[in-house]
Amino acid sequence: MSSRGSGLVVKCCLVAFAVASALFVSWPAISWSFRKGIKQGTGIAPSCGPCVCDCPPPLSLLSVAPGLVNLSITDCGKHDTDLNKEMEKQFVDLLTEELQLQETVAQEHTRHMNLTFIEARRLASEYQKEAEKCNAATEACEEAREQAEASLIKEEKKVTALWERRARQLGWQGE
Repeated sequence: MSSRGSGLVVKCCLVAFAVASALFVSWPAISWSFRKGIKQGTGIAPSCGPCVCDCPPPLSLLSVAPGLVNLSITDCGKHDTDLNKEMEKQFVDLLTEELQLQETVAQEHTRHMNLTFIEARRLASEYQKEAEKCNAATEACEEAREQAEASLIKEEKKVTALWERRARQLGWQGE
């Protein structure tokens, strides 16, 4: 069977499964409405007695949680000594304390920045020393290369002169 044929079989199976699932889920509602239609068509009216409901009244928020209705709870924080001390402080004292805290934070921040700056300067100094070493080594290499180049040129001239002399000895006339 080709892949196209197997794909068609799979699609048909999925469609059949979907239809069967829909019927399974909706069958109780369909059968109920079908039975109701048959009863109404025969003239038999459903006999249903009057409903007698003896249910208790629903619970109110006041009976469940009386504290939630009154949102201005006067007892809140009465037994917390730390909170009482904070609430008794004068406004000026609170501002003074806030300023002291801000000053402490600023000093800590400044100390951290100074340490970071010192560390950055130390690292910059180390990098500068390494760069100077690298530059000195590069200059030494460059001098050695120039000397090697000059020596090579000198040797090439000697070899050229030697070959020219041998060629003249063998009868070369030159240009």
